[in-house]
Amino acid sequence: MKMLQKICFVLLLTTFSSVYGGDCFKNKDVEDCRVKAEQGHSTAQLILGYLYETGGGISQDYKEAAKWYRQSAKQGNSMAQAMLGEMYAHGQGVLKDYKEAVKWYTKAAEQGHPNAQYSLGAMYAHELGVTQDYKEAIKWWLKAAEQGLAEAQFNLGLMYVRGQGVIQDYKEAVKWYKASAEQGLADAQYNLAMMYEIGKGAPQDYKEAIKWYRELAKQGHADAQTNLGLMYAKGQGVLQDYKEAVKWYRKAAEQGYDAAQYHLGGMYERGLGVLQDYKEAVKWYTKSAEQGYAKAQYNLGVKYGEGQGVLKDFKEAVKWYRKAAEQGLADAQYNLGVKYYLGQGVPQSKVMAHMYWNIAAVSGYKKAIHNRGILEKKMTSSQLAEAQKLAREWMQKHQ
Repeated sequence: MKMLQKICFVLLLTTFSSVYGGDCFKNKDVEDCRVKAEQGHSTAQLILGYLYETGGGISQDYKEAAKWYRQSAKQGNSMAQAMLGEMYAHGQGVLKDYKEAVKWYTKAAEQGHPNAQYSLGAMYAHELGVTQDYKEAIKWWLKAAEQGLAEAQFNLGLMYVRGQGVIQDYKEAVKWYKASAEQGLADAQYNLAMMYEIGKGAPQDYKEAIKWYRELAKQGHADAQTNLGLMYAKGQGVLQDYKEAVKWYRKAAEQGYDAAQYHLGGMYERGLGVLQDYKEAVKWYTKSAEQGYAKAQYNLGVKYGEGQGVLKDFKEAVKWYRKAAEQGLADAQYNLGVKYYLGQGVPQSKVMAHMYWNIAAVSGYKKAIHNRGILEKKMTSSQLAEAQKLAREWMQKHQ
């Protein structure tokens, strides 16, 4: 928000500076600004505050900035009021004070200042200096959105998706996402693409989704690059093209995006768009797994269990299955049960095997349900009671 405020501020000051023949702001003539500010010119006070805040032609000094913003704000200058609100919201030159920030945002917002309206909406949405009130947040974001503020338009879209302060309405969400996206706001472009992809608020349209994902992907947006890769892999909105999928997965994976690393590993494992290479698959699964991506942790466990791309190592397989299992992945829970039943990488234990199959069965995992039933016939009543007790404790800990 701070950067957005400053961009708009510079644009407005360029206009305001004409009042003073351009010397005060255009040429960063600090003394000219100071003279006019001390004479009580509110715009000169505003400009001087900005120069102090940014260090434009003068040593940066937040206290001086706040001082001059206040002088201007007291005269009713909406931009100064908005900027003073920012100083209080961020604790620059003044003690951080959300209530004081709300006070100045409100003064500016009531004069129609779009950035102040946006900030005031955020204060109500996040319960900063005021009681949380989504309807009030919507009210101010709508005013800013109608003035074309992309961030406010995006936030309105979010509120309509969540049904916060308004009745949930995906069509209205798409309307505001689109308005924001067309101004280039990345978050809005991404959410709009998702709405088209899944067909919420608009007819499902893979080509339109591709259009917005591609726009973002070219800018280096890792989520969009990954989703674009998925659409090429599935042939949604484009001809199926594994090489193109790999290209986009790789761009996101090299940025450290865990989902893309997982998908890229999968392409190497299956030999889609690249030569099959288990070592390369393991490399990318490991990068993703180490960031906590459950499916990559599971696949890495499989690779260690089978000895593909790495030396077979049941203990390492169990380690990764366990991590994925604790995130709720039924495949990993089932495989852990198998390892305990066979005694691979862990001590052989019917109790632990039953525990994990029982846990996987909660997700409807058919093999786990089947194996659990068979194993119960081989267990004593005390073993069964212990397995069920452990399963309950595990679920309480990991749910």
